[in-house]
Amino acid sequence: MPLPHQLQSRAAAAAAVLRRGGLVAYPTETFYGLGALARDPAALERLARAKLRPEGKPLPLLAADADQVREVARLDGLASRLAERFWPGPLTLVLPALPGLDAAVTAGSRTVAVRVPGSELARALARQAGGAIVSTSANLSGDPPPSSAAQLSPSLVARIDHVLDGGSTPGGRPSTIVEVVGERVRLVRDGVIPFEEVQAACAAV
Repeated sequence: MPLPHQLQSRAAAAAAVLRRGGLVAYPTETFYGLGALARDPAALERLARAKLRPEGKPLPLLAADADQVREVARLDGLASRLAERFWPGPLTLVLPALPGLDAAVTAGSRTVAVRVPGSELARALARQAGGAIVSTSANLSGDPPPSSAAQLSPSLVARIDHVLDGGSTPGGRPSTIVEVVGERVRLVRDGVIPFEEVQAACAAV
C-alpha cells in the first residue's frame, strides 16, 4: 500500500537530512531506529557519540529493497532465497560485506548485518536517501529501545538532527538476526521471527 502523501513528505524531508550528513530517528516495524547514511564516515562517528555507543560494535543497516542491499553486501544463494521469503520484514541477514564499507559499520569484520524492513516508511526513507542506512536502536546505549517518538530520550534528541514521527511501532521483540555462511544459517539474535521458521525455510528452498 502506498504511503499517504503526508508521510511521503515526511520521509523526503528526513532523507534530505541524511544526505546532508545528519542523524535521523525513524520508525521501523519493531522499534524506532537511529539512522545515518552507511557510506558517510563523519555521520557514523557522530551517531556513535550521540548514542554513547561503545567502540567495536558493528552497526546494522536497512535498505529499501534487495538491489540496495547488493550495494553493500553479497546477496546470493541461500541468502537471496531467504530474502525473497522474509523481506520486507524483521529478519536481519549477516552477509559478506562489499569493499569500501566503513569500519564503524563492520567493526573491522568482513560481514555486514542488513535487512529490508517491513515498515514502508523506513523503506521510503532509505529509498529517498539514496542508499542503505544505519538501523541501530534510537536510544542511549543500555537504555530500552523506544516504540514511539514520544519515548525518545530528550538527551538523544538534542544530539541528533531530525525525528521522523511515524506514530507508534509494535515494540516487543527486535528483528531476528542470522548469519548466512554458504548454505547454512547460524542464529545470532533471537527475535520476532522464530529461528525454527528460518530453518524450515532453508530446508524448503
